[in-house]
Amino acid sequence: MYARYAERHRWHTEILNASESDKHGFKEVVFELRGRGAYSRLKFESGVHRVQRVPETEAQGRIHTSTATVAVLPEAEEVDVAVDEKDLRIDIFHSSGAGGQNVNKVATAIRITHVPTGIVVVCQDERTQGKNRIKAMTVLRSRLLDLEQQKRDAELSADRRSQVGSGDRSEKIRTYNFPQDRITDHRVGLTLHNIPDRLDGNIDDLIDAVATADEAERLKGL
Repeated sequence: MYARYAERHRWHTEILNASESDKHGFKEVVFELRGRGAYSRLKFESGVHRVQRVPETEAQGRIHTSTATVAVLPEAEEVDVAVDEKDLRIDIFHSSGAGGQNVNKVATAIRITHVPTGIVVVCQDERTQGKNRIKAMTVLRSRLLDLEQQKRDAELSADRRSQVGSGDRSEKIRTYNFPQDRITDHRVGLTLHNIPDRLDGNIDDLIDAVATADEAERLKGL
């Protein structure tokens, strides 16, 4: 959905790391978007997305519920977050992804652990250690900046208006109900239909509704 949305807006998408599950899905995908307005539009997608569907393997037709947590972070530059090398533990290992014979010959994947916070970042999509390290450090700085912002938000919880609702990532923000072909955004009480079209990246009306509600909340707080 987000890849197709990026295409519609002519943004550049780059996968930084993808961890596949044993059920032909993904445990985690980290990707970068570059383009005008990318963060200002997608920041409202942070939160828990709930999916209700009947799997093909479900003989009784029962609806199964699963969730995906989305985190949208602005890219942090070195001037935004100072990272002490002494606080880092860096592990190098063989990539588990696609990449041909080179993957098996040279250990290029990077795992960086920020010891004080316990944040772990893995990058293995590039063919060299150097490039994977640069990308991993970019993600680490963004997560550290986000952690600092969350701390500041917690201290000023009464004024927290960064996203509609509490902004807590444990909060369910949207439900995709496949049997009823229905998408409901719980922050603004908006219900729309045509899930296939939404998954093809047509979600501007969803984002617009939340952005408008967020702006109204901000004005109310002035």
